Amino acid sequence: MAPTHTVKGTVPFRDYETWYHITGRPDTDLPALVVVHGGPGSTHDYLIGLSAFAETGGPVVLYDQLGNGGSTHLPDADPGFWTPELFDDELRNLLRRLAIADDYILFGQSWGGMLAARHAAERPAGLRGLVIANSPASYPLWLSEMDVLRAQLPPGVDETLRRHEAAGTTDADEYLEAMLVFYARHVCRLDPWPAEMMASYIEAFADPTVYRTMNGPNEFHVIGSLRDWGVIDHLPAIEVPTLVISGRHDEATPVTVRPFQELIPNARWEIFEDSSHVPHLEEPERFREVLGAFLDSVGAVGARTTTVSGG
Repeated sequence: MAPTHTVKGTVPFRDYETWYHITGRPDTDLPALVVVHGGPGSTHDYLIGLSAFAETGGPVVLYDQLGNGGSTHLPDADPGFWTPELFDDELRNLLRRLAIADDYILFGQSWGGMLAARHAAERPAGLRGLVIANSPASYPLWLSEMDVLRAQLPPGVDETLRRHEAAGTTDADEYLEAMLVFYARHVCRLDPWPAEMMASYIEAFADPTVYRTMNGPNEFHVIGSLRDWGVIDHLPAIEVPTLVISGRHDEATPVTVRPFQELIPNARWEIFEDSSHVPHLEEPERFREVLGAFLDSVGAVGARTTTVSGG
């Protein structure tokens, strides 16, 4: 086996820095797999397992979006600073700075899938394939489906949530306890949560600037700047082969995901029956099979193998 090859660092972006983590060897002609995390305002940590795809493919690139993790934090930025256009510009800058803009595949999870879809609709010449994992096509669809999922919670839970939301006391312990009932059903059904999932959760909690500005206090009470945003109008412009992934118990319900399949000309949708929002953690073996087959189909798998770093 070849030795582990992992590189971590930062690239400049405007007046700031974007942190990245690359697994794999540079001596390959296979496209890079670029992993775009969710949130907005989470970190790469919960997706670190995707680095294993460097064993048989090109390099795997993870990064922390501006405002979180190892990238520049801007807790005092004007709320209007945080826009989808900012993060699309950051992604383009990263691809260019790492010299992979001519040959790459995008894997976007949750909000990252929406960002990746928006990016793909611009038809960048170097994009070879797209994976949209556990993403809604729009936040209005997401919010309408949140009402459906909340109504199915155990008796009294949604009433507790709505009472605190109306009072503006979403930091109350009672609210947080009720929130976790939803999370255990529709965000991650593993108990306890894997360490990499907790790492991202802790990072986002430590600096919630981006998440609270763009999303809101949690997954189902979206009152931030993204509440009316979506990518539905962009989807017909996507030309590359696309894999759409969601979980049967996902907070990204079929209603929110279906536009990707219906409007992207070359899209295939795989539903993970025993998963919610993170099938790569909840059903790792099937996830490896599904994503591996897609990468193979777009020419991103080769015979070379490496030993992969887990951190």
